[in-house]
Amino acid sequence: MMGGRRDGLMRSSSSSSIRPSRIAIAITIGILMGCVFAIFFPHGFFNPYSAAATISNSISQESSSDCESSERINILKTDIVRMTEKNAELRKQVRELNEKLRLAEQGTDTAQKQFLALGEQPKAGPFGTVKSLRTNPTVVPDELVNPRLAKILEEIAVRKELVVVLANANVKEMLEVQVLTVKKAGILNYLVVGLDDEIESYCKANGVAVYKRDPDEGVDEIGRSGGNHAVSGLKFRILREFLQLGYSILLSDVDIIYLKNPFDHLYRDSDVESMTDGHNNATAYGYNDVFDEPAMGWARYAHTMRIWVYNSGFFYIRPTIPSIELLDRVADRLSKEKAWDQAVFNEVLFYSSHPGYEGLHASRRTMDFYAFMNSKVLFKTVRKDPNLKKLKPVIIHINYHPDKLPRMRAVVDYYFNGKQDALDYFPDGSQ
Repeated sequence: MMGGRRDGLMRSSSSSSIRPSRIAIAITIGILMGCVFAIFFPHGFFNPYSAAATISNSISQESSSDCESSERINILKTDIVRMTEKNAELRKQVRELNEKLRLAEQGTDTAQKQFLALGEQPKAGPFGTVKSLRTNPTVVPDELVNPRLAKILEEIAVRKELVVVLANANVKEMLEVQVLTVKKAGILNYLVVGLDDEIESYCKANGVAVYKRDPDEGVDEIGRSGGNHAVSGLKFRILREFLQLGYSILLSDVDIIYLKNPFDHLYRDSDVESMTDGHNNATAYGYNDVFDEPAMGWARYAHTMRIWVYNSGFFYIRPTIPSIELLDRVADRLSKEKAWDQAVFNEVLFYSSHPGYEGLHASRRTMDFYAFMNSKVLFKTVRKDPNLKKLKPVIIHINYHPDKLPRMRAVVDYYFNGKQDALDYFPDGSQ
């Protein structure tokens, strides 16, 4: 028993001697750590002043944001309007610069650039196999030119094509006859550009698609009171927007009778495809006219090339750069000089480049004069020939005769109503 107590006392005394040393060590470590933190973190882990400042800033921002929000929104709206206007102005400048660039590049190697744009330059093939480029690429449609017209054309056009007719009240009776034949021929893509309120009202009342342009003083005055030739001259200004929107147009005067759908008889391989004022193969498609000057002796005979003019009252025009340039050139000349639009139309199309003048680089095709017939061919030749009388043209244009309305009605009677003598009353020409 005495031995056991002694052992217990010895263990108790040893453990009590160890405890103060552990406490001393812990105190020493605490002091050292305090010194370290005091050196590296003099303000402590959490700065009460910075926290208070953060909270204060947050409160002030929340209070000021409510006051500034409406002002900020107004500023943003103003910025949006300003940027939208600036964007529209930049678009306009880009279009103008592109047009100036195109004009500046005239006279350079246009054909070379066109081939580069369309693909790799080809090598010439074997003899007799080479063909030049005839069909120019179409322009990229630009609906910003006239959004209202773009929407109308989207509803009316068939495969991006349509007939376009300009009309005012002075030609209303002829328009009525034409509309009758358009419906009989089953032509759906037909649009009247109404130059006055009376034509617009007539079209709407008779289910005819009509487009009345926005007010334009220069156009409206002619549109309201101009005769057939004056109105015809307006088309070169008006048609430009149609081409810019990417549509091919079959331009038609009102003195035309439709017997078939003309879009079934087009080639579409040229910038301009026009009917002719010619009356046979030579005058319609061209011939070698020999000029005789006896005083020149051995060189008395000079060969010239002749072709009768295209009719500016009926032509198909594709939306290409040369086509738009044609319209621009004709419209510009008609605005500066007193001239017949058909004469100017042909001069611009056919005159070649020469010193002081850059010709129009547009491709062209002459329509079949028996299919797209003028009134000289009809009254002087066709009605007198038993075989030709059996033909049914695509259209007949009463362009050679001033008594247009009665002849139009007679053509309707002959081809639609079966009156075989309907054309006999009229003379070949005018009296």
